[in-house]
Amino acid sequence: MSSHIAAEAARRRTFAVISHPDAGKSTITEALALYGRAISSAGAVHGKGDRKGVVSDWMSMEQDRGISITSAALQFEYRDCVVNLLDTPGHADFSEDTYRVLTAVDAAVMLLDAAKGLEPQTLKLFEVCRARRIPVITFINKWDRPAKDALELIEEIETRIGIKPTPVTWPVGVGGEFRGVIERVGFGEESGGRRATGPQVPGMVRYERSPGGQQLATAEFLDEAAAMAQFGPDYERAQEESELLSEVEADFDPKTFESGQTTPTLFGAALVHFGVGQLLDLLVDIAPSPFSREDAKGSPRDLEDGFSGFVFKSQANMNASHRDQLAFIRVCSGHFERGMQVTQAQGKRTMSTKYAQTLFGSARDTVDEAWPGDIVGLVNATGLSVGDTIYAGKAVEYPPLPAFAPEHFGALQMHDTSKAKRFRRGIAQLDAEGVVQVLYSERRGEATPVLAAVGPLQFEVTVARLQAEFDVPATINNLPFKLARLTDAEGAQRLRTAPGVEVFTRPRDGAHLVALPNKYRIQTIVNDYPGLVLEPLLAGGQG
Repeated sequence: MSSHIAAEAARRRTFAVISHPDAGKSTITEALALYGRAISSAGAVHGKGDRKGVVSDWMSMEQDRGISITSAALQFEYRDCVVNLLDTPGHADFSEDTYRVLTAVDAAVMLLDAAKGLEPQTLKLFEVCRARRIPVITFINKWDRPAKDALELIEEIETRIGIKPTPVTWPVGVGGEFRGVIERVGFGEESGGRRATGPQVPGMVRYERSPGGQQLATAEFLDEAAAMAQFGPDYERAQEESELLSEVEADFDPKTFESGQTTPTLFGAALVHFGVGQLLDLLVDIAPSPFSREDAKGSPRDLEDGFSGFVFKSQANMNASHRDQLAFIRVCSGHFERGMQVTQAQGKRTMSTKYAQTLFGSARDTVDEAWPGDIVGLVNATGLSVGDTIYAGKAVEYPPLPAFAPEHFGALQMHDTSKAKRFRRGIAQLDAEGVVQVLYSERRGEATPVLAAVGPLQFEVTVARLQAEFDVPATINNLPFKLARLTDAEGAQRLRTAPGVEVFTRPRDGAHLVALPNKYRIQTIVNDYPGLVLEPLLAGGQG
């Protein structure tokens, strides 16, 4: 069985797409699923005609607003691999969930809008990838529209985030006049599938979109003579730029990719499926398969050490008909079998896994087994919270998931004190799911929790779910804070009466947070309170 576990793990590719809002993340998620034959046709977010919208957006608020709020896990087979694509919320207001999803992947695709380049949310998400040593592939999207210069985009990536792009495809034609790409590493047929790291073949790939854009685009290889005949000046320019990249040592190198020093880069247009097939081939060929993870003590848990996994997301009421709760588990080691008894490391409580499911957007199927790298949904696992470890056999506990930097704060007030018990239960559930961070301060007392979120739309979700799921009407009063820093118990006591700031305790982990109105207040606090512990949170920038 142990060798079978290793073989199954080697087949897995588990990754997420990260981007700024409106860069096309839901579109590329669906295009990848289309190339993996997981769906038969693709639709725009709002749908046209009988096209019902992207499969990974299931919550009614997502469909109404045309954004991704919750994360979904899509699994499909491609070539000889099993692809686990964790679709993450791209809307700025839901990026904390995106951050947590990055704890469950082995690689990431950084999606950039060709006209806008690196944007603030992308920078924060990349920071999380870098902190977790997640290798990143870059896909420069929307090349079928007016865009920045390709070389300018490459330079921007290297200058602003300190990672060297190594283009594996290079566009023929400027943004808005997309003719196709030069394949700088060579893509071709091999053993019934495709390879993405062979020698370059002179020529280019010309794309042609399908009618309506619902089916795969046609990709035709043109040899050098045909490319010159059809696209002479554009092809010549692309060749010259590709040669320049080689001169500045911007060729693909698997070792520097795995170490996070370089990012293999592709150009394409996800809406019409240009370049998406090459991206999927590249992921299968170079993205790492699952590997041994370190436990909370820093010791590696071997892939064959028995089943283990951790909760990276918990979501209630994904199915309105059943009002259930689903815990998303990343399988880290061993062989998961439905019905097996597992132990929760944090409480030593045993539980059954009878109701285990695979997830494809809103669709669910019972899963009988899973391997390292897979994502399993445990239904009604009410005792599990985000960050919990479960295992069978040899005990293990993985490190707690990091908390991320909130940028919005609001005091939550219920309207009907007779529903206080429901109110507390609802807040506890939303806190366990990680929808918001729940904080308390001496100033306000336990009756008025303060919610901290990456974006204000999370407050809307909190109020809506308290009303819909717990019948508790509530309102949120915004507080004048824009950033937070961690302090210790001594620092919390020293700042208890400091003007312009508020000190909170986070019951989830006992942390002390100092909420501040702006970055300038940080400096005055440091000057006024020498020796004070004041540390930034992950993805908080320099604020």
